[in-house]
Amino acid sequence: MLRSSQPLPGPNRRRCREDEALLGTILDEAERGFILDTRSAQAAKQARMSGGGTEPKSSYPQWRRLHRPLERGRALQESFARLVDACSDPSLSMDRWLGRLESSRWLSHVKAALSTACLAAQCMDREQSSVLVHGAEGTDTTLLVTALAQVILDPSCRTLMGFLGLLQREWIEAGHPFHLRCAHSAYSHARPKQEAPLFLLFLDCVWQLSRQFPFSLQFGERLLLTLFDNAYASAYGTFLCNNEKERSLCKVKENTHSLWAWLSQPKEQQKFLNPLYSHNILVIWPSVEPQSIQLWQGLFLRWIRPSQHLDEAWAEIQRLVEEN
Repeated sequence: MLRSSQPLPGPNRRRCREDEALLGTILDEAERGFILDTRSAQAAKQARMSGGGTEPKSSYPQWRRLHRPLERGRALQESFARLVDACSDPSLSMDRWLGRLESSRWLSHVKAALSTACLAAQCMDREQSSVLVHGAEGTDTTLLVTALAQVILDPSCRTLMGFLGLLQREWIEAGHPFHLRCAHSAYSHARPKQEAPLFLLFLDCVWQLSRQFPFSLQFGERLLLTLFDNAYASAYGTFLCNNEKERSLCKVKENTHSLWAWLSQPKEQQKFLNPLYSHNILVIWPSVEPQSIQLWQGLFLRWIRPSQHLDEAWAEIQRLVEEN
């Protein structure tokens, strides 16, 4: 699976024969590949009017383009804020609470992300085809899809160390602009134009996978909560800046400690491991039916609903597993 850092040239721009040659070398003469565009067809059409947008089909005859639009900007941030507002209001009746939850559309974004990642995974696993994922800039929904698809397909990405390696490769090194996207929490009245919880959406999707496949991920919810907390406020430098160039200029590696190094310590690892984990070499295909996508209560209700009993139950499960 490939990811594009930016949309390939559109028909109104000068053709990029280097891109055409690169994609041409990936496939044999009889093979076919898929270009998975995370923008809507309408958004691509509008971008094409300014000289970009989509690839001319005639220049990429072996590739089939599929549009699977995913929100990445203000709409996603507002959805997150509406959900947080609903979760923070204890006076809501059940009917009003369910209405607020639905109107936030957060679970719809979760479903859309999982569905698109499954499509990419299916093209690779069942069609045995190469997949190129790209979007507006290649640092947001593109990374969301490629990272999720790897968790679905690759059992090594479902281990603790493999998952941390995936985050480093697909989010940090690939240039997700954490400084812009995670500038404030959803509780802040500030609404910066470029803020959007793409990384949180990814973590939520991984939590959905862990809930549907409780034995297949080596790590548990506690790791995902820790990653969320550190993306917005951290004593470590892992999520600082917007890309590798900025981190190099700011000498982040020299002046800060790595979150991965802390999480990789044996004593710390034990806190995040799933005691029910059993290595599963199979692809895990999540259900995206409405009844299968649930609110991540451990995150969104963490300050309202005490987790004491859940923590005690988890500790008891770990004790029983260790004894047996």
